[in-house]
Amino acid sequence: MTIVTTGTPVRFGIKTTPMHVPYDDIRRVWQEADAVPEIADAWLWDHLLPVAGPRDGAVHEGWTLLSALAAQTERLRLGLLVTSNRIRPPALLGKMASTVDVISGGRLVLGLGVGGTHQPPGAGGIAGENPAVAEYEAYGLTLVPPAEGIARLDETVRILRLMWTRDIFDFEGAHYRLNGTRNEPKPVQRPGPPLLIGGWGTRLLRLVAEHADVWNVPGPPHNTVEFVAGRAGVLDAHCAELGRDPAEIARSVQVLVSYDDPAATRATVIALVRAGMNHIVLSLPRPYPQGVARRLAEEVIAPVRAVTG
Repeated sequence: MTIVTTGTPVRFGIKTTPMHVPYDDIRRVWQEADAVPEIADAWLWDHLLPVAGPRDGAVHEGWTLLSALAAQTERLRLGLLVTSNRIRPPALLGKMASTVDVISGGRLVLGLGVGGTHQPPGAGGIAGENPAVAEYEAYGLTLVPPAEGIARLDETVRILRLMWTRDIFDFEGAHYRLNGTRNEPKPVQRPGPPLLIGGWGTRLLRLVAEHADVWNVPGPPHNTVEFVAGRAGVLDAHCAELGRDPAEIARSVQVLVSYDDPAATRATVIALVRAGMNHIVLSLPRPYPQGVARRLAEEVIAPVRAVTG
């Protein structure tokens, strides 16, 4: 099961980055969105330290927060954009995801990314030194070369599929080894939650073409519409090489919302839809206004649908 497929109406989600924001505010926005049918899904992220603003600010851990919000919503599909593959061992992540899918009644979308790798300053649209350096040193984690990060993510995906479909299994990979692994209860969704892979590197897009139900990429202001469209073309080429129909993979993009200039947000979203993106995640700046979910439905989603169909 995927979030969207080519040829179906564009769907919309929201993202509440749990950084410098109280838990009560995040919960309020998710519960507001749960009552707004124009919003299909809601998302968190997966960092342990702030990547912007005061370095001593609050950051909520993504998966425990997601579990709490899953128990307090009823309709929204939900997940992380995206889970870092470097923070949790694959089998532990599979157990956590299974539990959240059960708690949510089968609403989880498992968002996955490579996680912290050695990157130059300014990578990923974030100005300055790679924020993963300080984050990983603070939490006793290690950065790896990008190629190793891709290889580890590939093994994680294979382990997750086994956890959700096998009663017991062993796994022997270059980076992970498991013996006698069991996972009960299984996820509500069978054969497992949809898999979203986030990123834009050429090797990462190959992995998307091989495994993912959904591809996600940051859009404006981090990456331009033209960049996103170009990366979609690379994904299409990988699909052609593998013999996979590219329409099987939903095209998801994150857009930073402007509360002061909704017309600018609408124009960006319209350009992305016309470039072939069919799942738009509206990323909310802090602080979150009261009634922001209904406001987005009226000021962004409905006008965009009126123009794009």
